[in-house]
Amino acid sequence: MFIFFLSSGLFLGWSLGANDASNVFGTAVGSRMIRFRTAAIWCSIFIILGAVISGAGASHTLGKLGAVNAMAGAFMVAFAAGMSVYLMTKAGYPVSTSQAIVGAIIGWNFFSGSLTDYNALGKIFITWVACPVLTAIIAVILYLLSVFAIKHFKFHMFKLDRIMRYGLFLAGVFGSFSLGANNIANVMGVFIPVSPFSDISIFGEFSLSSSQQLFFIGSAAIAVGVITYSKRVMMTVGKGIFELSPVMAFVAVWSHSIVLFLFASQGLEQFLLNRGLPTIPLVPVSSSQAIVGAVIGMGLLKDGQNIRWSKVAGITSGWIITPIIACLISFIALFFLQNVFQQKTFQPVRFGISQQVLASIRTTGLSTKNFDDLSGQTFANASQFKKILDQRMELTEASRKVIMSAAQIHAMKITPDARKRISKDMLSLEQIQALERLKGRSYLHKWQLKRDLEQQGAQWQARAKDPEFNRNLRNKLAHLYKTFKSDDGS
Repeated sequence: MFIFFLSSGLFLGWSLGANDASNVFGTAVGSRMIRFRTAAIWCSIFIILGAVISGAGASHTLGKLGAVNAMAGAFMVAFAAGMSVYLMTKAGYPVSTSQAIVGAIIGWNFFSGSLTDYNALGKIFITWVACPVLTAIIAVILYLLSVFAIKHFKFHMFKLDRIMRYGLFLAGVFGSFSLGANNIANVMGVFIPVSPFSDISIFGEFSLSSSQQLFFIGSAAIAVGVITYSKRVMMTVGKGIFELSPVMAFVAVWSHSIVLFLFASQGLEQFLLNRGLPTIPLVPVSSSQAIVGAVIGMGLLKDGQNIRWSKVAGITSGWIITPIIACLISFIALFFLQNVFQQKTFQPVRFGISQQVLASIRTTGLSTKNFDDLSGQTFANASQFKKILDQRMELTEASRKVIMSAAQIHAMKITPDARKRISKDMLSLEQIQALERLKGRSYLHKWQLKRDLEQQGAQWQARAKDPEFNRNLRNKLAHLYKTFKSDDGS
């Protein structure tokens, strides 16, 4: 059944490949500097490498927006996003798979009664604005530098043509890697919470996590989309907005690739943090917006007279319409899937107030006097619990998140059989020993297991100014929550 439900993710991956390959090789193919066949092959290879090696960075933010917790629900969310992207691709417009999957997840949130994390959504919205603007600025700077270098070194026309071809090829390869790293979260992110895969070790040399296995499958689907259906949109980007010279095509792809890399690189985030500098959020940004921003930036540098603004208007309207279409398709399709085909599209997530929960909330410095009398009550979903809280007191988004996280019911039991499903390569020896000491214990809330593990030693405690360790720790805890989940009390 998982293979069947995963088919919609493969369809979304195919749609992404059909649409977004234009953003890394479209300007090169449109300006006839590289043949489509060559572009498609190399683009496919490096998308897969980028997804498997660096795909985890942007998936965390997308997971915060909404955790789809049933296979049938993940199937329909991915299908809704893929269908909206396919419809826009059919019309010849380079739309955003990032916007499509966000719209589809919000549709699932509405249907399941789950809350949308507006902090994560706000961060994603900001990148939708910042991405094309930042790419346009980088494109203008790179173009001016390129023109200066060409005039200064006085390249012969044939030598310049050869340099541009190699430059476009390298830019496309780098862009393909960045596209795979940044956008694979859009394709497979919703399947991570329900993935049946376990971490595997290959020849004892390196391991592939369950997420990386999903990313490989999804990136292979992207590669099929690149090879079979991307040529039309490549021509739209390469020639439809503004007639690009080879130098402009070179600059456009490099600018786009740099921006995608900036929003996907965990290494860059760690580098900036170590030096006390502000970090760039790891968010799956729109590669379509990036490449269009680059093309428009250079067009404006040329006074903007030859920019086909009607084409730009059509593309930007697609960016607005895509998430709305995806949200509507997701909500309506989920209704039919659950009520007509009798498929469980979400696992109910209940919330309960107990004296333990109240005590845990008070340790964070929050007062519970306005809802102490709710002790012993349970609530069917996040929306219902939030409504009760909002009726009783005014809460900031951060305070509400603390209360709801403490009250969320997620029954778990540390059993030997479940323990065997955890790969030894995933945990350190100290972490395994700490987990062994908790064997046989049962928990009703995630924070209880986290608290007990923290008490076992420093290997389960977050570290200040070490985001890489903390990110890995969150991933390990999430894996434990999933592995030890039981039906008791849930």
